[in-house]
Amino acid sequence: MNRKTGVTALACGLLLTGFCGAALADGRVVDKVYHPYVQPYEQEFEYRYVYQKQNEHQNDNDMVQKLGYGRAIADRLALELYVMAERRSPEDYHISGYELEMRWMLTEQGQYSADWGMLFELERVNHLGNYEFTTGLLMEKEFGPTSLTLNALAVYEWGNTIENELEGEFRLQYRYRYLPQLQPAFEFYAGENYKGAGPSLMGVQKFEQMKMLKWELAVIFAIDAATVNNTLRFALEYEF
Repeated sequence: MNRKTGVTALACGLLLTGFCGAALADGRVVDKVYHPYVQPYEQEFEYRYVYQKQNEHQNDNDMVQKLGYGRAIADRLALELYVMAERRSPEDYHISGYELEMRWMLTEQGQYSADWGMLFELERVNHLGNYEFTTGLLMEKEFGPTSLTLNALAVYEWGNTIENELEGEFRLQYRYRYLPQLQPAFEFYAGENYKGAGPSLMGVQKFEQMKMLKWELAVIFAIDAATVNNTLRFALEYEF
């Protein structure tokens, strides 16, 4: 086994160990599937939207929106700050909290057979005094014109109205790079009381210099009885 293959095998083992070693998370699992890349000097505005629908389900008609600004603070580090708004039935729509995110690119793109990064997130639910810290490995590997992206995340929750607990999440995206502006994909998500999968479509339109517009749209369907039947995910990101 050569060095590149050995590093990749070890990291894949850590991904699976970290995912299987923790209880699965009970929050909203459907969200952005993170790629392990950071571009030097990048800045971005980002908008995310998630909506869930199933009559008589406890998460029916739930909606979350995030608006964020981020920038690279080093060649391999990027920070992003989000404001979150949500509606959890039967509550009214409200600003729910804030999130600080850091992405760390561990390897240069193409250095090994797969590319690796890490994610760190701290979220505060402002009206409850609850907190959530998330960290985990990000992996992406190309197979010809397709790309496989995996996120294995550990989540620790604490606060005034929840029990302290360590949980986990897993996200997968398999993408066909048909055109930069049109890339169909398949996504899978797993968490406590949530297992879902479905199709997605994404693209990127590049402008002059470093400016580009990225978009993603996914429809995720339940694959077990505990999961809300239908989830719509949309994201729009402008990098400059």
